[in-house]
Amino acid sequence: MKIKEIFKNKKILITGHTGFKGSWLSMWLLHLGAKVVGVSNGEISDPSNFSASKISNVIDDRRIDIRDADAIKALVEEVRPDFVFHLAAQALVRPSYNNPLETMTTNAIGTANVLDALRVLDKKVVAVMITSDKAYDNVEWVWGYRETDRLGGKDPYSASKGMAELVIRSYVDSFFNTPDSNIRVGIARAGNVIGGGDWAVDRIVPDCMEAWAGSETVDIRSPYATRPWQHVLEPLSGYLCLAESLYLDNQNHGEAYNFGPSADQNYPVSKLIDEMSKYWDQIKWNDVSTDAGHVHEAGLLKLNCDKALVDLKWHSALQFEETVKMTVEWYKVYYQSPNQSMHDFTISQIEAYTEAARLCGVTWASND
Repeated sequence: MKIKEIFKNKKILITGHTGFKGSWLSMWLLHLGAKVVGVSNGEISDPSNFSASKISNVIDDRRIDIRDADAIKALVEEVRPDFVFHLAAQALVRPSYNNPLETMTTNAIGTANVLDALRVLDKKVVAVMITSDKAYDNVEWVWGYRETDRLGGKDPYSASKGMAELVIRSYVDSFFNTPDSNIRVGIARAGNVIGGGDWAVDRIVPDCMEAWAGSETVDIRSPYATRPWQHVLEPLSGYLCLAESLYLDNQNHGEAYNFGPSADQNYPVSKLIDEMSKYWDQIKWNDVSTDAGHVHEAGLLKLNCDKALVDLKWHSALQFEETVKMTVEWYKVYYQSPNQSMHDFTISQIEAYTEAARLCGVTWASND
């Protein structure tokens, strides 16, 4: 079944729809013909993709704190969704040191609130629960983490994602563990994503784009840290594949999946900056890696995505160079072409990505 046929006219609840991933996912599902309700407690940055692309004009936009159990339960009962994509989170490592309790309650208790609301719903629902590659107990080895590897985390953000995983597993095993369960749950773990419309604090790409747009110099904390760079649409396509699989049967119910780029797409931050410089004139940056006061951030973290390939026929579609080009092009349009509709440009990138996936043989993008 084609992915458009799965989601067309379906009622979909997206938590965290104003965030970076959530806004792109909202636009993609709306483009596929879904009826989308988004819930968040506000935008985490100004500007944002949500505001730049004027998503509030085309979505049922609700504002609720994910930690408010009663309000979340009432919303789920009202919407009675066919699909839930749970992305609402405090999604950054460094701010988690400033407010660890908010990070842990948002990411762990918020997850429990969504699942508890689904627990009492008397209809079939597919729930894709998004955690993070930071959920793994990262010892910074050269191998990609597999879904069966140990979970954990040194910093409050990573620990909160490990906690969320335990919450999900508990609900699956305790309440959704029968073959005829109304609720089918999948867990999605993705990593470092880039793309247009991200202005979160302490993020390498938006920091560079904002500085360079103003002809300023950007400080780079960890120029030699290696990351698995992927465009935001890559893991989102994985979330859609997982949702499709769970909708069609319960074979992958309760399973976790990594969605990341191939192993050869891991590059240091300095390589990312070099690649971005091909599409932006007169860049300037400072290496501040030796400055005092930096909190711990992972130097190396990779994912093994063989399970997603085998079970879901999913794999990434873009090369590193294509990922960077698409990302910088979005920001160039935003900063340098004020009359261009960012909504239309974002949709054009979704369509271009879908075509790129089709050309490289990804099953979900096939016309067959």
